[in-house]
Amino acid sequence: MSRSIGLAHIIRHDDGTSTGVWGIYTLQSAFQPIFAFKEGKLSVAAFEGLIRPFRDGEPQSPGAFFGTCPAADRLHIEALTRTLHLLNAGACLPEDASIFVNFDPSVFTDRSIADKALRDMRLVLHEAGIDPRRIVCEVTEQKSASQETLYGFVEALRANGFRIAVDDYGADDSDINRIKELKPDIVKFDAHWITHLMESGAGFALLTAMVQSFEDQGIRTVFEGIEESWQLELAERSGASMVQGYVLARPELAPTSFRVFGKVARQPSAEESKAQVAASSAPAPQARRARVFGRKVAP
Repeated sequence: MSRSIGLAHIIRHDDGTSTGVWGIYTLQSAFQPIFAFKEGKLSVAAFEGLIRPFRDGEPQSPGAFFGTCPAADRLHIEALTRTLHLLNAGACLPEDASIFVNFDPSVFTDRSIADKALRDMRLVLHEAGIDPRRIVCEVTEQKSASQETLYGFVEALRANGFRIAVDDYGADDSDINRIKELKPDIVKFDAHWITHLMESGAGFALLTAMVQSFEDQGIRTVFEGIEESWQLELAERSGASMVQGYVLARPELAPTSFRVFGKVARQPSAEESKAQVAASSAPAPQARRARVFGRKVAP
């Protein structure tokens, strides 16, 4: 275990959680729930691990942190963030929930690198007490060294028993060609793209057709960045399998309160969730008329 790049930069805490250290940064895990639609109700199906960097105790943006990291260190930092998320997931998430973790395909330049990273990951999963079948590997939108390299990388993920998700569909290189090539289990739609499509009837019709096409192929769909109740309504109408966003739950730093989302807890219906959002302590927007496909209607 000591040879794992990720574990070498981990600090364990008495409450069972872990933090990471990379240079002048302290890294913490945050988790955001992903909800599934089922018979008019919402239930927590999964959590996505998100990195939260701190410098001298002050929060920094993930983009700023990754922007300061040399390209040569990116593979090691990827290993550290995944290790951190998996250890914390084992400590503070429901035992039946899936866990989404990111993989940047650009850092896995040959099969041997992927195989080594995945061997280390299996050791971490064993230590965290997590069944590999709970893991969903999000292949992010970055370019791979070649198509052959990308295929080999995804093949290595599947060989280890992990499910595959294509992240940020509709952005950069995460397009329909990547879906056809990788045949993922799950497609996560880019938040900005789906919001744009929801703003018009024609866009929403296209969005619904894409969701149906993926579902017909046995591919589940996730709408990211759902921040308002009208988006949640349209996501359900489109036939999307799952949704993720601030309208339902914000990310929480580990240790989280999310163990309440275990099997014994009743999950709110979509209508109950909307009511909870409306009654939250956040400043309420001014009253306005209903949206038509997300387009603002003048009062």
